[in-house]
Amino acid sequence: MSTLHRTPLYTLWQQRGARFVPFAGYEMPVQFEMGIKREHEHTRRQCGLFDVSHMGQMLIHGSRPAQALERVSPIDAAGIQPGRQRYGLFTSNTGGIHDDFMAVNAGDHLYLVVNAACRAADAALLRSGLGDGGVLEVVEDRALLALQGPSARQVMGRLCPAATALTFMQHARFDVMGHELWVSCSGYTGEDGFELSIPAAGATDIAEWLLAQEEVSPIGLGARDSLRLEAGLCLYGHDMDKETTPVEASLGWAVGKARRQGGEREGGFPGADVILTQQGNQDTERVRVGLKADGRAPVREGASLYNLDGDPIGEVTSGTFGPSVGAPVAMGYVRREFREAGQTLQAEVRGRRLDMTVTPMPFVTTHYHRG
Repeated sequence: MSTLHRTPLYTLWQQRGARFVPFAGYEMPVQFEMGIKREHEHTRRQCGLFDVSHMGQMLIHGSRPAQALERVSPIDAAGIQPGRQRYGLFTSNTGGIHDDFMAVNAGDHLYLVVNAACRAADAALLRSGLGDGGVLEVVEDRALLALQGPSARQVMGRLCPAATALTFMQHARFDVMGHELWVSCSGYTGEDGFELSIPAAGATDIAEWLLAQEEVSPIGLGARDSLRLEAGLCLYGHDMDKETTPVEASLGWAVGKARRQGGEREGGFPGADVILTQQGNQDTERVRVGLKADGRAPVREGASLYNLDGDPIGEVTSGTFGPSVGAPVAMGYVRREFREAGQTLQAEVRGRRLDMTVTPMPFVTTHYHRG
């Protein structure tokens, strides 16, 4: 059995009473003394601090980094303005999704954040696929924290007042407590928030300062999952994978307009023939949808979905009880004819069929700060 990695904040979380679990090759806190439900509610009500240092941080240098990234992704990287970031996908030659990521235009280079479980594969993909215009640097000496919740902007105003000028999907760099912080505003919780890339040597100092603020509590992987699900956001390896195309995953919007059929840089990425054909015809057999149930019993990943005649029509890929919704929420894939909101389907849970309603996502109102 391979040894699990630890983030630079492992000792701090140990001191804070974290319960750890293996996750993507790391020993990560799944919850703290507050418990998953209360951590979720605290983030929605005030502010949560998440350790996401296991995520991969990468830089693309070179003469044409944006064009180099477009060789391996349908993202419109050339259209990202300085100080802005954009969601992207790495696609395969058959149209599947290798991973999803965030890309920042940091001026003379791109800054990428990729999923922890995919970081080695993503690095290999980029090294082989960027071409002459891009040179990959894998960042090994920085931690990553996420400050999320309605009080995040108030707390950030004390730590780094200039960062509060950032709006949703912006990025900037600041000197804070003698450390260069790379600050982004995206937020996988549906709340306003900041992601802070910090030199590993300063991560504990910054985290301790943040935790000393009365609004802030440490939050583990358990609440992170229920928060992102309520926000309608996919988790790689669950709601999308190498067998799923962006169109099936309802992520066709992540294909930049310039890269679509008729765009100024149409295609030119792996799987373009499959993905653009599906996007033009909307002819996929299945599609990702949101699902909401009555009662209290959560419907978990892997539950089979049926129409009211008892015919199998799909499967749940993520599911839990949504504390903010007050009901079980899930997402999964169904045959295209069952995608319309308001339809009643049934999920099989421990031998019983439970009614679920196809529901638009996100399940909660998002509060991203747009200025």
